Amino acid sequence: MKSDFELSPSQKEQAQHGEKMFPLKRYITALSDLYPAVTAHWHEEAELTLITDGSCTYHIHLETYEAQAGDLLFIPPAELHSISMKPGIEMKSTTYVFHMDYLNADSADICAVKYLTPISRHSLMLPYIIKEDHPVYPELVKVFHEMERAYSEMQPGYELMLKALLLYATALLVPYRETENIRPQLENEHTAKLKLVLEYISEHYAEDLTIPQLSKLCFFSEYHFMRFFKKYVGISCLEYIKNLRLEKAASRLAQGGRSVLDVSMSCGFSNLSYFYREFKKKYGMTPKQFIREAPSLPFLPHRENSTGRV
Repeated sequence: MKSDFELSPSQKEQAQHGEKMFPLKRYITALSDLYPAVTAHWHEEAELTLITDGSCTYHIHLETYEAQAGDLLFIPPAELHSISMKPGIEMKSTTYVFHMDYLNADSADICAVKYLTPISRHSLMLPYIIKEDHPVYPELVKVFHEMERAYSEMQPGYELMLKALLLYATALLVPYRETENIRPQLENEHTAKLKLVLEYISEHYAEDLTIPQLSKLCFFSEYHFMRFFKKYVGISCLEYIKNLRLEKAASRLAQGGRSVLDVSMSCGFSNLSYFYREFKKKYGMTPKQFIREAPSLPFLPHRENSTGRV
């Protein structure tokens, strides 16, 4: 049912995290110079993450948070977020991605009505990042390690244990909640527009994409759109599109069975020389070298079944 090493979920994918009756899955994310970022994405599930090694920068709902080994992060459903890191730094993390319905957020009891449903709807906001000096940290990190043990050992009843631990983790965080109306309307509008653009890019990345075309989605001028995108994503829109295409191409190359030319064309690169140059710049090897090295790589750079949404 699970593997010990999985990629992090990327860009609101057309993928189910876990199984329908057990909507929870563990992901191990490893960022390095080879794979330096998890691009902006969102999904219907929540996330509970422990940074196990190194450091990185989380971008959550247009805000920036510096995270390092030992930090815990809680990201609610449908929250836009991404991860980046500085060159020469590596980061590893363990993430549990779970649907709030697993905790019975869809029921009509007081727990769902008062806490779980508001969390899902962003009318009750739990803290995004929990560092060692946070009052709840010692107990919460203990809960996380208990989840690790239950998920790894899979003893009879482990599904109940994981559900109980996630409910307990939520209960620990609730006293530190923030109620809604803390987000300005303009901020929510910017998030919605950014999601729309990212979804469009991920669905049309193999086609010709232009700034005038994308700026119209937001009803922005080209100048304002370029500033808007870079401010909230961290890189230019054209750089983002190129990186997404390269990650898609690397994933397809690693799967084998297709020529470099076919893969480059299917991922939006019309110039093979340009594809070779940019691929080597990003991954430190040519596409053909990457094909040979792929079986020994610890992870694929990008999951092939991603779109912009789940």
